[in-house]
Amino acid sequence: MYTPIHPSLVADSFALTHPNKEEAMSGVVTKFAVTSMVMWIVPVAIVYGFYYQMIPGVSQLSSSTQTLVSGFLAVISVNLVIGFYICMAMKETPHQEPQPDPTFLANAKASINQPTSSQPSDDSKGKGKVE
Repeated sequence: MYTPIHPSLVADSFALTHPNKEEAMSGVVTKFAVTSMVMWIVPVAIVYGFYYQMIPGVSQLSSSTQTLVSGFLAVISVNLVIGFYICMAMKETPHQEPQPDPTFLANAKASINQPTSSQPSDDSKGKGKVE
């Protein structure tokens, strides 16, 4: 039988198992915000540098070549920033090892330990089966 749990108890138990939740979330949000800003600033700076010929040797290229090269470099820079963000996320250590739910674990162990019957189930008695 299912007994509903009061939401305040769930919140309290989550706070007990995750004491630094606010700290961890602020770190994640900060990393995401910085990465998002870099993902916008770097490609715009590359295109700006090519357009105003701030990068050495750009003045020797034709206008269409400058546009293509700056576009390709901008796209590559965005992909590098995304890759860097993924590497940072994968290297981040979890604050707490995930633990299975004790009631689920108890139910799973009980279902494994139940003896199996040798009689066929009701589904195999011809309910739409063609053999």
